[in-house]
Amino acid sequence: MPLDLPAIMPLALEPFPLAVAAFAFFLAGFVKGVVGLGLPPVAMGLLSLVMAPAQAAALLVVPAFVTNIWQLAAGPRFGTLARRLWPMLTASVVGTLAAAALLHGNFGGGAIVALGLALIASAILGLAAPRLRVPPGAERWLAPLAGATTGLVTAATGVSSIPAAPFLAALGFNREDLIQALGLSFTVSTVALAVALAGSGILNLGIASVSALALVPALLGMKLGGLVRGRVSEPVFRRCFYLGLLGLGLHLASRALV
Repeated sequence: MPLDLPAIMPLALEPFPLAVAAFAFFLAGFVKGVVGLGLPPVAMGLLSLVMAPAQAAALLVVPAFVTNIWQLAAGPRFGTLARRLWPMLTASVVGTLAAAALLHGNFGGGAIVALGLALIASAILGLAAPRLRVPPGAERWLAPLAGATTGLVTAATGVSSIPAAPFLAALGFNREDLIQALGLSFTVSTVALAVALAGSGILNLGIASVSALALVPALLGMKLGGLVRGRVSEPVFRRCFYLGLLGLGLHLASRALV
């Protein structure tokens, strides 16, 4: 049965919730280290076993922010990427804050299942078809649309992978630029989500303190995942990227059967 908001604090005292949370953040960090995304979707799905989705989203804020900053700082082209992606990033912030004001912190389980289905569709398309490309002329109007939709999904589910991840993958970045671009997009989305959660009263100093403890397994998992990523070729990485999307989608969509 989902925990009430104040009941997040006993996680550090109860063995089963503690084990679930530690495993969730380690596995989520590992997936993120390998494919550049996945910490919120994996952790949200597992944390929902012991708490409500809105509470899980609040618990994710610190690990998501720090691991995204780590991922962002690992690449060499922050300035170039920021100049190219600012229309998408700006729309993402506006979309997150606007949608959060309407949703009032209600993260529906149905929205997470819908997100899982969207991830599955994107992964199948990426695995079955030639590598998709966004034409240069279309990027100008697709970027704000992708950003606004990402903001809506972020506010509804606490997950900022869709459609940001498939859109960025279709821009033709090489492996390291894609990893850094994902880190930039997720960092901006996490900050916007934190502002929205704080404004609704879901995120406070006590929850942020518990969230900070989740950094340890998340960073350990991400470090291990990064070592795995460094040992694979570009084609293998692309395949892992879409397989990662597929796995995340199946993980989230399976909640409809529970």
